[in-house]
Amino acid sequence: MRKYIKIAGLAIILVVATAMLSSKPNTMHSMQGVWELQSFSNWNGEAIDTVDKAPGYRQVKIYYNGKIMWSRWVPGDKQGRFGYGSYKITDTELQETIEYGDYEMMQALDTMRVFTFELDLKDDTYSQITLDGEGNPTFSENYVRID
Repeated sequence: MRKYIKIAGLAIILVVATAMLSSKPNTMHSMQGVWELQSFSNWNGEAIDTVDKAPGYRQVKIYYNGKIMWSRWVPGDKQGRFGYGSYKITDTELQETIEYGDYEMMQALDTMRVFTFELDLKDDTYSQITLDGEGNPTFSENYVRID
């Protein structure tokens, strides 16, 4: 009799554990890591014009545990750019909330702190796509994972 009670108890634990695991949302690609900007894309209706970044231009983003830090270097510019904040992703959207940054970033934060993009995320590349008021793509930054 005790043997059957133990088996029944184990079966109940197995059923509960299975239900708990199966109720978790599907996992997706991770943004966690270091990413470098490779190119920009501009949309004109259905036409897409993609251009590589200028020589010497560097922009890097680091995503880790819900936090983001980015920096930008433009040749000839005496000041770099940087920002820090948090991020959230879904299967189709990237939302970055910038908390602080360099002087120019802090000036921009007076009008906008939350940046929302359509997200096209693969294992080692992603694009953050800006949409117009009608939901049409207008511009994107295209990144490759470097770590």
